[in-house]
Amino acid sequence: MKYEIVNLEEKKIVGLTARTSNHDCNVGQVIGGLWAQFHSGFFQGIEGKVNECAIGLYSDYDSDMNGPYDMTVGSEVLNSDHVSKVIPAGKYAKFVVKGHMQEACIDFWKTLWQMDLDRAYTSDFEEYQPGGSMENAEIHMYIALK
Repeated sequence: MKYEIVNLEEKKIVGLTARTSNHDCNVGQVIGGLWAQFHSGFFQGIEGKVNECAIGLYSDYDSDMNGPYDMTVGSEVLNSDHVSKVIPAGKYAKFVVKGHMQEACIDFWKTLWQMDLDRAYTSDFEEYQPGGSMENAEIHMYIALK
């Protein structure tokens, strides 16, 4: 899977957060529930958005992909008194994924887990580009590197 190394500035995220893990039998319901809440009006109410991209942020890992982490669904903002999470500045592997939104994400993560990347396990995130649909989405995936 092709990617490029990018250096990102810090990003402030306003959104909804839940704690889960990949071994939780309810992980799909937890993450799906956050997205459902986000799209049921929360997204439109976020003030000071940087753009129209939706963010799916994985952060506060206990150790690696096997431990619990926080999942935040939200938007990047310039400034807010209600910042939920901060994506730290740093080096990231950027992947561009296209296709059916859910299937493309699932396939991406399955492939990523098999790759030999020097992951930092600080903040990994999915940036859903505007203008797509459930069947035809473009998602930029950022994986924090050491």
